[in-house]
Amino acid sequence: MKKALKPAEAAEMIPDGAVLLVGGFMGVGSPHRLIDAILTRGQRDLTIVNNDTAMPDRGVGRLVCAGLVSKVITSHIGLNPVTQQKMIAGEIDVELVPQGTLVERIRAGGVGLGGVLTATGVGTLVAEGKQTIEIDGETFLIEKPIRGDFALLACERADYVGNLEYTLTAHNFNPIMALAGETVIAEPHHIVPLGMIPPDAVKTPGVLVDHLLERAH
Repeated sequence: MKKALKPAEAAEMIPDGAVLLVGGFMGVGSPHRLIDAILTRGQRDLTIVNNDTAMPDRGVGRLVCAGLVSKVITSHIGLNPVTQQKMIAGEIDVELVPQGTLVERIRAGGVGLGGVLTATGVGTLVAEGKQTIEIDGETFLIEKPIRGDFALLACERADYVGNLEYTLTAHNFNPIMALAGETVIAEPHHIVPLGMIPPDAVKTPGVLVDHLLERAH
């Protein structure tokens, strides 16, 4: 059984300078109550690894707008003009990674691989400063794995031991990030008794989850 934490209690675990893997696809699958708590507490110099920086008033975009983020590793910033402005002004370091490469780098970090081989980005700015390898006459980039100090996830349902069920695009990054975070904090919409989530619906087993947030009242 896992004790359910208040968002503020979970936010207190996160120090300045932490690397946060934050689930979400334009905010879907992001832990919004936990993000609120981080905003209130005001940790600084955070590195955010996320599919996108959402929008200024949604998801991790709110952390960027509040000036709490020093670096983002992401695939897309097109819907958050604040991220773009801060990048151009040199106020935030933005590492743009092709989406498939990003999720594979996180997966590699989670399962202990030394890196990912990909042809995506060969011959472009993405390849600058990176090692390459040739296999059967084709050149591949060696992309390094990504791990985080914390993985912050949202899910549809969790049970009392931390098994997680997702819906919609929350499937895209959350299950992979659960593998690659040193500490995994999940924010469920509902907490249900053990056995209520069918085994086939469990995408993140409870053994990977360190803490659950209380459900919203």
